[in-house]
Amino acid sequence: MSRKPSKGALPPALQARYREAVALHQSGHPARASALYAEVLAVRPRHFDSLHLRGVAALQLGDTERGIQWLQAAIKIDGSVGPAHFNLGNALLAAGQLEPALACFDRAVALKPDYAQAWSNRGNALLDLRRVSAALDSYDRALACKADYADAWYNRGNALLDLGRPADALASFDRALALDARHSQAWCNRGKALADLQTLVPAAESYQRALELRPGYPFLFGTWLHTRMKVCDWSGLTADTARLQQGIAAGEAIAPPFPVLALLDSPALQRQAAARYAQARYPRAAAPDAFPASAPAAPIKVAYYSADFREHATTHLLLEALESHSDARVQCYGFGFGPAAEDAASARLAAAFHRFIDVNTMTDQQVAALSRELGVDIAVDLKGYTRDSRPGLFAAGCAPVQVSYLGYPGTMATDYHDYLIADTVVVPPAQRGHYSEQLVYLPGCYQANDSRRAPAVEPVSRAALGLPERAFVFCCFNNSYKILPETFACWMRLLQAVEGSVLWLLEDSKDASARLCEAALGHGVEPQRLVFAPRVGAAEHLARHRAADLFLDTWPCNAHTTASDALWAGLPLLTVMGEAFAGRVAASLLHALGLPELIVTTEHAYEQRARALATDPAALASLRERLAEQRLSSPLFDGRAMARNLETAYAAMHQRRLSGLPPAALAVEADGSYRLLDAQAVADE
Repeated sequence: MSRKPSKGALPPALQARYREAVALHQSGHPARASALYAEVLAVRPRHFDSLHLRGVAALQLGDTERGIQWLQAAIKIDGSVGPAHFNLGNALLAAGQLEPALACFDRAVALKPDYAQAWSNRGNALLDLRRVSAALDSYDRALACKADYADAWYNRGNALLDLGRPADALASFDRALALDARHSQAWCNRGKALADLQTLVPAAESYQRALELRPGYPFLFGTWLHTRMKVCDWSGLTADTARLQQGIAAGEAIAPPFPVLALLDSPALQRQAAARYAQARYPRAAAPDAFPASAPAAPIKVAYYSADFREHATTHLLLEALESHSDARVQCYGFGFGPAAEDAASARLAAAFHRFIDVNTMTDQQVAALSRELGVDIAVDLKGYTRDSRPGLFAAGCAPVQVSYLGYPGTMATDYHDYLIADTVVVPPAQRGHYSEQLVYLPGCYQANDSRRAPAVEPVSRAALGLPERAFVFCCFNNSYKILPETFACWMRLLQAVEGSVLWLLEDSKDASARLCEAALGHGVEPQRLVFAPRVGAAEHLARHRAADLFLDTWPCNAHTTASDALWAGLPLLTVMGEAFAGRVAASLLHALGLPELIVTTEHAYEQRARALATDPAALASLRERLAEQRLSSPLFDGRAMARNLETAYAAMHQRRLSGLPPAALAVEADGSYRLLDAQAVADE
């Protein structure tokens, strides 16, 4: 907060009181200073400096409402003082009143054009308003006034990250750190820029430096650990995982929810982590305006919200279901907040939606207001806590019914996500208490799929893929962060047991590949028996599955879309079913396909089954034949059937809302009906 020296004549005794207050304030005693400012104001209620500094003290003491009131009162007395407008702007910014805050900063720089702090904080207001280019200009104005302003360089880096310019952002963070090497936020966001540039080892080092400077940095420990997992850096993992678990159980702000899924197979801990994160970052916004009434006979307005309406795993799963929604039952909207795309998936989406709206430059509150204006009945969150998600949209209230589906395999742990769409395998009824949402159980599998996807027609030889022609090929195309040391050790034992076999892995990064080769050598396996597949287009990726013999899943976080890819391509997949949603997805897919023998519950059983299949060509061939038949007849790969199931679920949710009833757990039946799962809900209805 900026303060202005005393001005205006006061009687000597009162002037002494005022000076005593300022001295106390400057020495770090805002509460005692405020009491003395009050004494001055009791005699001279229009004393500008006392009002101004009492407002500053209130803000320092966490009393934002009174701080704003006193600053506004001071400005009414004298509106020519730039720091007063600056301080009021900061208070309004902290209170989420972005447009009024911006107006205050505009006034401050109009009064003092070289006011570097005001230019920088003006940029922060613009950044929160999602006017990113204008924010960048404001930070540049701040730096033109004060080139050695570390916070302005840091803020500038944040704007460049939002603009998708991580290399430029990195340069700005480095400038900030050259000026202030102890700027923990700059170290943290430097890590984000490096991660966006896929230089993950330096990213983890940057996060670690931030943690050293600020050991309790909110949620950074989990991000640091997840970044190391992406490059298969397992050093100290046992102790770090124990620290993660202890921190979550103690209610610490230790990790975002997503990294927890890959390390802790506990729905209870996953809920605790998500709840702590939601409370800190995405609390429910002030009560929105009343939602417009819906006509019971009209199509239900269902809006899907995502950053991934392009060539992306979630979109590939959901496309056919979106295209198959019945116009008589559902009017389908898309709210996109990801990068603009012109590809085959986005073209299909444009035709599938009744209306698609790009909300990239809109604030959460503006998107929610638009959703309410359009009369959206059901808002479907397709992102959860994954990359580029915006839970704040749902905290602001996009619709009277809000649903989490497909993008995030776990609970959102909020009081504004009403439902979670699942099935009885990913969330057994006995585990419902670990989910804040009411569960909606779909028949078969919760996961949508697109039967219109086809692998590339050109056959691919093993030689062209870098694989031995006659060896048994184990494969796993899961992301590297899902591979734990225990899983990898099991895979190495399989390679040793099955002569000449190889393990075909997705090449996430050169660093991960190098560490995995080093780990293989440590297990007595030649690194050459690990083959790495580069990332390729969707059709080519599906086609190359034909070159593998058996997909080995990871645990406690399974293959999800990756599992669907393998099974759709006709490749048998072996999974360990865990406790939490993220560790039960592959089992759900296999149950839906009628292949329960590919589901085990222990590492030992997994290893034994994999070895048996690798050494029994007839048994494996029989599995392949069954998979080939059942994938074409199973509802799992029928997006049209999924659309009908979703519509039944939406109709049930909507009807409860129209009847004035709270959300309730329900199960959609294969015949298109549904039933309530709780006796009280049945009685209410």
